[in-house]
Amino acid sequence: MNSKISVCVLAAGMGSRYGGLKQMEGFGPSGETIIDYSIYDAIKAGFDRIVFVIRPDMEEAFREIFLSKYEGKIDIDYCFQTVGMVPDWYQLDPERIKPWGTGHALLVSKEKMDTPFIVINGDDFYGRESFEIAAKFLREECDEHTYAMPTYRLKNVLSESGSVKRGVCTVKNGYLEEIEETFDVKMDKDGIINGTTWDGKPMINMDKNTPISQNMFMCHDTATEKFEKRFEDFLRTNKDGLKGEFLLPIVFTDMIKNGEIKMRAIDTSAQWFGVTYKEDAPTVRAKLQELVDQGVYPKKLEV
Repeated sequence: MNSKISVCVLAAGMGSRYGGLKQMEGFGPSGETIIDYSIYDAIKAGFDRIVFVIRPDMEEAFREIFLSKYEGKIDIDYCFQTVGMVPDWYQLDPERIKPWGTGHALLVSKEKMDTPFIVINGDDFYGRESFEIAAKFLREECDEHTYAMPTYRLKNVLSESGSVKRGVCTVKNGYLEEIEETFDVKMDKDGIINGTTWDGKPMINMDKNTPISQNMFMCHDTATEKFEKRFEDFLRTNKDGLKGEFLLPIVFTDMIKNGEIKMRAIDTSAQWFGVTYKEDAPTVRAKLQELVDQGVYPKKLEV
């Protein structure tokens, strides 16, 4: 059994569609951020450590909002993700502004991730059940070749404010085979869900219970070593030096297909919601208030 387990919070995103630093915005009834709820659920589920991946320009706000609040309550640390964090041999396009995506974000946390861990998005609410599932798996089942992820149902991960990108999962006998990035996913007025594959193929009338990845992955601490070589391979073959991204779902799918790991797909009906658009904010606030009213969370989070 693994003795200690950690959470890697990816919080360096630009928030381009949202129009601001949504990771720092208060959505709970007492001004809690979505990250506060993730930390609260992680502590309740028995996680020992939180590591944040942030941008350097976020450091002051991050220290003020999170470090001061949680120091002494859980082991907490952070590291930076910047566009210039590439191997010395790579010629960086001087016009590139954004870092290299979620896989790169996990990679830059390498020195901090020395226990089995989950990786999550800082702007997604995953629900208590997801953290409890993750903690149990990491402590009891996770090893160098056995990973896992919760799969959410498509009908539970849509936005009322616009189309979204979702990771559609192919699952066989309880294990993930592939995650396919699907774009422009939206439910129409008749309740029909449509989307588009990465190569432009229409996805018509998608099953509402289709398993979806929301970038919560349960990993062994050797995962970052596997990512390091893959990132170098990505840089050698990537044709888009301005916008190409090294993404978690693509990397994990490649690792599965190459037989390096197997990944359990654990179905959950946990309530997920996130903030993609500014217009999502009132819905998120209402959902958090509803959970408070139901007694799932206290009006003011305290750990």
